[in-house]
Amino acid sequence: MTVTLKDFYADWCGPCKTQDPILEDLEDDWEGRFEVEKVNVDEQQDVANEYQVRSLPTLVIENDDGIVERFVGVTQRDDIEDALESAGA
Repeated sequence: MTVTLKDFYADWCGPCKTQDPILEDLEDDWEGRFEVEKVNVDEQQDVANEYQVRSLPTLVIENDDGIVERFVGVTQRDDIEDALESAGA
């Protein structure tokens, strides 16, 4: 099962900068159990539209079956970990 965390962000987004260290720590601690895909909404508007991203940061956790969880705004590590576990990471 492939688990992906899509991180929709923009360089000008303050809350996105708050979210980054949480995701980096999580990625280090979970070593390869999920993939992080960073999506800059200014450069990849088509992807942002496909996922109906309206606010930043938005995190979308998906596995082979589709979207498992979606978070809008700065999300705490515990909530992300619970969603990753639900997704099978």
